[in-house]
Amino acid sequence: MNSYMLEKLQYNELKDMVKAFCISGLGKQLIDKLLPSGNLKVVKHRLSETSEARAILDSGSVVPFTGISNIEHIVSKLEKGIILDPSELLSISDFLRGCRKIKQFMIQQDFTAPALASYANSMSDFHSVEEEINFSIKNNQVDSAASNDLKRVRYHLKTTEEKIKERLNQFLNSSANRKFIQEFIISQKDDRYTVPIKASFKNQIQGTVVEVSSKGSTVFMEPSVVGKLSAELATLKSEEAILEYQILATLTGYVLENIQPIKVNIELIAQYDMIFAKAKYSRANGGIEPAINDHGSIRLLNCKHPLLSGNVVPLHFEIGTDYRSLIITGPNAGGKTIVLKTIGLVTLSAMSGFHIPAERGTEIAVFDRIFVDIGDNQSLENALSTFSSHMKNLSEILQSANNNTLLLFDEIGSGTEPNEGAAIAISLLEEFYLKGAITVATTHYGEIKRFSELHVDFMNAAMQFDHETLEPLYKLLIGESGESNALWISRKMKVPEHVLKRAEEYMTNKEYRLERVNESKIRKPKEEVHKKEHRIDYQKGDRVKLLDHNDFGIVYKEMDQYYNVTVFYKEQFIEVNEKRLALEFKAEELYPKDYDLESLFVDYKIRKLNHDIERGSKKALRKIQKEIRKNK
Repeated sequence: MNSYMLEKLQYNELKDMVKAFCISGLGKQLIDKLLPSGNLKVVKHRLSETSEARAILDSGSVVPFTGISNIEHIVSKLEKGIILDPSELLSISDFLRGCRKIKQFMIQQDFTAPALASYANSMSDFHSVEEEINFSIKNNQVDSAASNDLKRVRYHLKTTEEKIKERLNQFLNSSANRKFIQEFIISQKDDRYTVPIKASFKNQIQGTVVEVSSKGSTVFMEPSVVGKLSAELATLKSEEAILEYQILATLTGYVLENIQPIKVNIELIAQYDMIFAKAKYSRANGGIEPAINDHGSIRLLNCKHPLLSGNVVPLHFEIGTDYRSLIITGPNAGGKTIVLKTIGLVTLSAMSGFHIPAERGTEIAVFDRIFVDIGDNQSLENALSTFSSHMKNLSEILQSANNNTLLLFDEIGSGTEPNEGAAIAISLLEEFYLKGAITVATTHYGEIKRFSELHVDFMNAAMQFDHETLEPLYKLLIGESGESNALWISRKMKVPEHVLKRAEEYMTNKEYRLERVNESKIRKPKEEVHKKEHRIDYQKGDRVKLLDHNDFGIVYKEMDQYYNVTVFYKEQFIEVNEKRLALEFKAEELYPKDYDLESLFVDYKIRKLNHDIERGSKKALRKIQKEIRKNK
């Protein structure tokens, strides 16, 4: 079963719906791995399991799944030789108790569900292991009653702690120590009992600093009066930890000794969880166990798409007995694609052991392969057109199809010129038929419909629609060809009758009218009037606004052939396209008639230097000579 087909038929979405009824992660894992089977015996067995579980639920019985959880991660730790902690041992105990209760329950269902009851005989009972764990572990910790030595050590621990607290209280209540104490409480730091002492007095107290506060103003000290008792307490705690470890190791060993039968229990519980999830889904959706065959015969009675809810029009459908190929015609959005998806998904459902929402008498065929070509499969990566993509898919299907294959094609041959598309589609349908496949295809092409009418092993079907409201009724009528809905709708939309009559003629004889229109009725194009664009003749000295800079400059050079103007802006000459300029003032508006415009583009210092040279300034001459020597 290829992933494209499973995705198009929304098989994984169906599994998610069933998975929601699981009690534990064990059943969910099995459903995640579940795939449809093409083996008739396997499918019948799967459906029988679901029916037996459904019968148990319908009788009002409640399966005791209490305490069941996924303990595979704990089993994995066991097999690695890791000692289990108290909470993990309790999870094992809860699981084993759940197994025991389910076994007792299922054995009692021998009459209602003989197959499911027989599975319980393979489950092992670990009542003694449960008792050992529950006796030794309470409240997620090793209980004192687990061993006499642990009970003795904890008794001494308790009395030692009480002595330490008593002496520390005496220390706190002593008037001699009052000025040293920061706060009159006993604090436990690193499993040692301490009192908070002002940091400035730490050297005046006999004892050990265990911890310093974050600000450094307080030290937590273990006074020497409890030093010996603290050492004794540490020894007792070490002894307690050793005894607890020994008890946990012993309990872990009990479980490990039985690891193989426990793993069998895990597998059986996972199976029960999955099977009862299927049964709960069946009950919630009004599912039934269909009859099953392996010769391609499908008969659906009042069948609904498993993922659709609400007021869904049920499907009546049949194929594989009197004909092996069905061609469905009908209007767009009339439900043709839903018919294909319903057939495909209920087939996958049955092959997975799911009941289907239909009436008794429904029959499903199992197939080795199911192929679909539904919807647009264009790919940006390989740049295939819609038609090319469909043909690529159909070509691959053609290589794998055989007499145990179900084919579901939506709008076969579409996406190209209708005559070629119909011819290719007919040839493909014929080839699939010769291979013995069961084929259901939808089409708009009349040629395919006519081919189906002529072929003895093909059948036509139509999606019904309301001729008055023009709304689809989503009802499949097998044995009927789709009416000319396009012509019907066109008449309802007031398209002139003579136009529709001519269309009907073209549909039958292809003799087109090739008359030309009277030239007097043809509108001829008017001559275009090109408006001359208005351009500003920028001249040297004009003050302009640079739109990109929102600032002003002076034109230095007139517009060139590329419509660029050279502008003096911030001591630089830049080229600006005329579209990025706006005229502020023309040069003649700003300067006298004989004004030297070149001076606008010369720096003030340079102008002053030239003026000094003209009047014979020795200082200016020395400055020039200095520049000449510097440049050498």
